Amino acid sequence: MKNSPKYKNWILASRPKTLPASFVPVMVGSALAISQGKFFLLYSIAALICSVLIQIGTNFTNDLYDYLKGADNEKRKGPLRVLVSGLISVKEMKIGISLVFGLAFLLGLYLVYSTGILILVVGIISIIAGIAYTAGPFPLAYNGLGDLFVFIFFGVVGTMGTFYLHTQEISFLAFIISAPVGAVTTNILVVNNYRDINEDKEAGKITMAVIIGKYFTTVEFILLLILCYTVSIILHLNFDYSYWVFLPYLTIPIAVLLTRMLIIYKDEELNKTLELTAKFSGIYGLLLSIGLIL
Repeated sequence: MKNSPKYKNWILASRPKTLPASFVPVMVGSALAISQGKFFLLYSIAALICSVLIQIGTNFTNDLYDYLKGADNEKRKGPLRVLVSGLISVKEMKIGISLVFGLAFLLGLYLVYSTGILILVVGIISIIAGIAYTAGPFPLAYNGLGDLFVFIFFGVVGTMGTFYLHTQEISFLAFIISAPVGAVTTNILVVNNYRDINEDKEAGKITMAVIIGKYFTTVEFILLLILCYTVSIILHLNFDYSYWVFLPYLTIPIAVLLTRMLIIYKDEELNKTLELTAKFSGIYGLLLSIGLIL
């Protein structure tokens, strides 16, 4: 691996299999805007690139500080990490973090110019939160707040922010629709932390999974899945959406399979669960988006 091209190491560091978490909120927020008759393609493209860059920057930061704090080591059960394996140096990663977040900020200025100062505030807070996820005096991921961070920023903020770009409106409907987006993206982290619970305990990384244990982490996973499917009922009964909003129910067999995998699989086997959970979030988000438009 150390002889592999440098660009491949950076792709590995970006954790491409988890990137659906950055696609889904922009996709669903854009779909909601289309359903309201307001949509500007360039806004969605810019928002998507910013969302991906912020997630990659967060992943880079996570990689760096998990390595520096000893949470990533030779005992790691998850996918290969570039700092532990020596593929990228600490100095290179710090430069990479600055470049990625810097690009996200610069591109975000186009959206600020087009839609207003609120997007600047949202963008800056999102970048700060991405860094604070594992860095700073009170790293969120080390203090049981990682799940809440993902739900808020890759669910509520991402979805409502995208909707706002097109409509300049902050609506309760957008908030409701952001909830399942937060749920499917948070479950990616839930599986990751479930797998790493023992190693995180040893490293002093206090994730939600470490706090509540494996049984209740499984319960959290299931409750977030239930939230995903409950929202379709709310949209149909309270907001007069057609039966198309039940399209996400096509993913129920995958949800059942994921729950079974989480309960049965151990250690490195859970990497398969993690990968499928990320794919599930993308499929669910696509079906919800189609349902909203139709």
